Amino acid sequence: MGTGSESEMNGWSRARNLVLKSMVLIGGAFLIKKLSKSKTRWDHAQIVADALTGDKFSQDQASRDPDNYFNLRMHICPAAEMVDGSRILYFEQAFARTPKKPFRQRFYMVKPCPKEMKCDVELNSYAIRDSEEYKNFCDRSRDQRPRPEEVVRDVAEHLTTIYLKRCQLGKRCLYEGSTPPGGFPNSWQNGASYCTSNISILKNNEILTWERGYDDNGNQVWGVKGGPYEFKPAPASSSSDTFSSLYITPPPPMSTEKRIEGSFVLQEQ
Repeated sequence: MGTGSESEMNGWSRARNLVLKSMVLIGGAFLIKKLSKSKTRWDHAQIVADALTGDKFSQDQASRDPDNYFNLRMHICPAAEMVDGSRILYFEQAFARTPKKPFRQRFYMVKPCPKEMKCDVELNSYAIRDSEEYKNFCDRSRDQRPRPEEVVRDVAEHLTTIYLKRCQLGKRCLYEGSTPPGGFPNSWQNGASYCTSNISILKNNEILTWERGYDDNGNQVWGVKGGPYEFKPAPASSSSDTFSSLYITPPPPMSTEKRIEGSFVLQEQ
């Protein structure tokens, strides 16, 4: 009798252990599946739009290499959302010393790449129908900005498209991409016939941008040659303190004009 009872108890113990192991395995598999659940196409578009948004400066880079890079302010903020979910961002660039006088303005439209393409996010840039009306858009209160429906109507000429992919593990970027081979038509300055654009979104919320123009023979005629502009988020301080700390004394006028021609285009529209 005792032997039979002991055998029965051992049997129940083994069964219970098997059940517990099965529960652990099933729970672990469920947890792994939950943690590794892939992001949707729209999730990637949202991440890129959020990463681009904000007030960023190239102060550090301009301090390291003032002969080739300006201290610029890049300000981007949400402007409207399309019916299909695409997000329109307003973009402007200005010298850090004159942040209220942008020399470059455009709209960005952020949306997922088409399913048949090997990329995650499509970043389109557009000219603005009346750019003067949008100056300092991001710095204004919402009731002082053009309404979203007006923004949609003011999206003008398509300029470029950059196709972004998630960065491989181990890289310091989240997304990176460029325009297609051959770039996009461009005749803004210095005899250019086409332009290319590259962008990297880093994990520390920095943005690297590199825009270059080329003539028919493939010679670079505008844009920096040494590498992309590096834009870092503005320090956490008041606007006046920020602009004061980011100010760099400008070089002599003739030097500035010469550098502007070879560095970037002041008027693209």
